[in-house]
Amino acid sequence: MRRTALALVSGLALSACVAPSTAPAPGRVTVPPPPRYSAAGLESVLGQSASALTRLFGKPDKDTREVGARKLQFASPFCVLDAYLYPKGSGEPVVTHIDARQPDGRDIDRASCVAAMQRRRGGR
Repeated sequence: MRRTALALVSGLALSACVAPSTAPAPGRVTVPPPPRYSAAGLESVLGQSASALTRLFGKPDKDTREVGARKLQFASPFCVLDAYLYPKGSGEPVVTHIDARQPDGRDIDRASCVAAMQRRRGGR
């Protein structure tokens, strides 16, 4: 009887050490949280105007305008950088968001792409 009680207590104690399952319930779809991006290394681009970006990177490869927004795209053999400009108050539109990818579409660190763009000579 004593052995049975000891085995039961030991089993309960060990079961407390097992991590709970994080698997979703059958039939439930889980969506991973969106990636968190750091702004480190992007200080030279965020908050800049279109003319400042042109001075920094050269002539954009694409310049797309929509009502209240503008996208400038800069491309190099290393990466493609999309800078999204939106008006801030009554002032000139400035960069509020940046996307970066490799020329084949794979992800790339945005700060690395900005650094590569700064090394381009004379734009295109």
